[in-house]
Amino acid sequence: MHRRRRVFGLFAIALAMIGAPATAQGATPTNTKALEDAVAVGNDTSGIRQHLLALQLIANDNNGTRATGTGGHTDSVAYVKTELSKDSDYWTVSEQQFTADIFTELADPILAAIPAASPAWVANQDYATMEFSGDGAANDAQIAIIDFVLPTTKASTSSAGCEDADFPAGSTSLAGKIAIIQRGTCDFGLKAINAEHHGAAGVLIFNEGTIGDPDRNGPIGGTIGGYGVTIPTLESTYAVGKYLVDHPSATVDFEGHGHTDNVQTKNVIAESKSGRSDRVVISGAHLDSVPAGPGINDDGSGSATQLEVAHQMAELNINLRNKVRFIWFSGEEQGLFGSTFNADSLTKAQRGSVIAMLDFDMLASPNYALQIYDGDGSEFGVAGPNGSGTIEKVFQDFFNARGVPTERIAFDGRSDYDEYTTVGIPAGGIATGAEVHKTPAQQEKWGGTVSSGLSGQFDPCYHLACDTYGINGSHDNINDTALNIMSDAVANAVLTFAQTTSATNGTGKGSPGATKPYDWKGNKLRK
Repeated sequence: MHRRRRVFGLFAIALAMIGAPATAQGATPTNTKALEDAVAVGNDTSGIRQHLLALQLIANDNNGTRATGTGGHTDSVAYVKTELSKDSDYWTVSEQQFTADIFTELADPILAAIPAASPAWVANQDYATMEFSGDGAANDAQIAIIDFVLPTTKASTSSAGCEDADFPAGSTSLAGKIAIIQRGTCDFGLKAINAEHHGAAGVLIFNEGTIGDPDRNGPIGGTIGGYGVTIPTLESTYAVGKYLVDHPSATVDFEGHGHTDNVQTKNVIAESKSGRSDRVVISGAHLDSVPAGPGINDDGSGSATQLEVAHQMAELNINLRNKVRFIWFSGEEQGLFGSTFNADSLTKAQRGSVIAMLDFDMLASPNYALQIYDGDGSEFGVAGPNGSGTIEKVFQDFFNARGVPTERIAFDGRSDYDEYTTVGIPAGGIATGAEVHKTPAQQEKWGGTVSSGLSGQFDPCYHLACDTYGINGSHDNINDTALNIMSDAVANAVLTFAQTTSATNGTGKGSPGATKPYDWKGNKLRK
């Protein structure tokens, strides 16, 4: 039965034209209150939460996950498409299929030295398998220390393993040996493939040991994706690597067990039927979870919010000045595959038509902060393409009007905006925090918990099985306070750019620093 819709379009356009003349410095003011009011957190049967519950039930039916390449992701795609089909007179819905390399760890790694370190090293604490490691084992293997340098107070001072000259001459010079390589200036994958080309049976990349920098001493959390490495590759803390550096005659038992499959997957796209096709707003969230859990905050919160915003835009029957293109990406957790494929599939003309890419990844972290990407680079020194500062300002203006504090986060390559900035599309977004621990200063702004344990993280269940929706008293990993204001911020930004007459992206060229290589690829470090 066709539902009656509230007519909102002409009123929205009229309001969109009130205010300052269109300039490249800002988006035209738009009254977004009706849409914000319509987008509600809701409960099990309404609003954003009904979509989160559906995603949890999908995970429950698929071994607790919605990861790319699993039935849980396939069913998530089907759910989003079904919900969008209810508003088929407003949205044109399509799938964008592509193939993605999906890495699966088959068993825990093994790393033990002879003579043994004390205390003994613990898998997934002192050492771990690097994402996209090859599969293999070597027992009582000799080690080869590659170009170690003593750490200083400055990060990225070691270039160990970055050049062929760092290794003993000859394609079999490391035959049967495990290459021990310090983290530093180049990609982990480059270090590993260089060692493989010299015949190494495996590679251990250990943290750099930068003095006073915990991130350069503890576990790494890295990827060697994109280099085609086929030998087992592990990572470790600085302490593990330093032990081996100090015992160069030691041997090791060394095992890494992983497999990479090339799988078919898809993005879901909903594009508005109204609006100028030469002026497009992309709003993106990723629909996949990590294999370990259902991903209800990461990024069910972004996916469900987009779905509810799309539904309420249709219910209000908003007549848009510019087209809106919602995308639910696949393969984000394995390396931003869906967003990379989508951005790279755009022609030069199509890239030029995108006035903004808005990224919504984690909007309801339990121990939240209200974070905005530093689009103009004023705080972190890495700006997005020209126009990204305008996107940042739209979000800041929204939070200012609400009287709530915010903080900036860097464009660092950790979410789906990455490839869009690479191809010159202005981008921005908001988030509520992942595995980083809340500081006392942040606690003063937003409340919450400060501790060195998991409870002190913005999301204590980040990438864990407990990132769930509460059913029958089970753990609920959604903060309704955060989700309420962040979903309104999503509605505000999407509609503001949908109705703006401003030339948001100006010249389309990147701002200074926009091409700086990111250290991250999705949730994994790459160097």
